[in-house]
Amino acid sequence: MEIRKIETNKKKYLDLLLLADEQESMIDRYLERGDMFVMFNTNLEPVSSAVVTNEGDNVCELKSLAVSPQYQRKGYGKKMVDFLCKRYADKFKYMIVGTGESINTISFYKNCGFTFSHIVPDFFTANYDHPIIENGMILKDMVYFRKELSV
Repeated sequence: MEIRKIETNKKKYLDLLLLADEQESMIDRYLERGDMFVMFNTNLEPVSSAVVTNEGDNVCELKSLAVSPQYQRKGYGKKMVDFLCKRYADKFKYMIVGTGESINTISFYKNCGFTFSHIVPDFFTANYDHPIIENGMILKDMVYFRKELSV
């Protein structure tokens, strides 16, 4: 597996991005201002993607972390998070990530070393043009987690 920074034609990987954020107009809000990374397998097929944005005050945000369905639950998401935490440790003090109130994603980020930070009430209902459903539940609030980055 190899992780590359994508400098141009980021929308080439829209299928991966939409796995993490299902509304393209929301992705458009941060894609070009963020650094995009894609993990490729030995056949140069994209396996995972993520975007990191500078949120100011020594904080970066992990956005749109996704793993292709056939590669899920095999450690590639955690490898991407670990790679990004190391890559940005000398540039930022904290990395944050926002997610829906789904036990699966919350457990994943906790296992990656993130701790609860705060909640943005009604984020999904206010920002998306359709209900976002995960594991049979309509998402309402955005739950943020934070990780201190160390060099």
